[in-house]
Amino acid sequence: MAKARYLVEAHLVEGRSVSELAAAHGVHRSWIYKLLARYREGGYGALEPRSRAPRSSPNATPEEVVREVVSLREQLLSQGHDCGAETIAHHLARKGSDRVPSVSTIWRILRREGLVVPQPQKRPRSSLIRFCAELPNEMWQADITHWRLAGGRDVEILNMIDDHSRLFLASRAFPTAKAADVVDVLRSAIDLHGAPASLLSDNGAVFTATPRGGKVLLQLEMERLGIAAKNSRPYHRRPAARSSACTRR
Repeated sequence: MAKARYLVEAHLVEGRSVSELAAAHGVHRSWIYKLLARYREGGYGALEPRSRAPRSSPNATPEEVVREVVSLREQLLSQGHDCGAETIAHHLARKGSDRVPSVSTIWRILRREGLVVPQPQKRPRSSLIRFCAELPNEMWQADITHWRLAGGRDVEILNMIDDHSRLFLASRAFPTAKAADVVDVLRSAIDLHGAPASLLSDNGAVFTATPRGGKVLLQLEMERLGIAAKNSRPYHRRPAARSSACTRR
């Protein structure tokens, strides 16, 4: 459910005040009032995000400059020279071009024309964006942690949290967590908190068999309940129980 629709229904159906909703979701009251007005005029369809992009931009790079950048890149590439944005800017300045765009503008031109491929793994850590789900029950996270007890016995702890509120939905220890145990914990959490729209987990054998061309009990149960399954990439797991916020590139 989109955030706009959730806020409208929370006010009109549940009777929650605009001030309460604004404080709970970090938005301004005026935005909620605008959503309510748009809903009364056009229903749920009027709540869809509206584009704020201008029809024309007076600061857009002239087309002749774009063609010159593209042509110079192709020329440098065919001659075996470096053809990055800084090199192109240097050659344009040497040619005495009337308008030499900045290095960042040249980079955007090359990317827009499909001449370079962004490499997000080279981005600095400062570019990471902290985020979480916008609404409660929009996404849950499931994770299994291996732990050694004081007596020397090993256990596996299955944790589930809500990605939006960081609420601990379930935490249960097993000698070895099996597929049926995961389904049982999921059902118990749903009985208490309602069903989530999606569930994120790693690619552990109790969570998914998709890499092996099959399905485990959890996947079958989620299909029955209409819960979307999400699995993190190998070595990119979002720790469910040990982080207060998540990051993405």
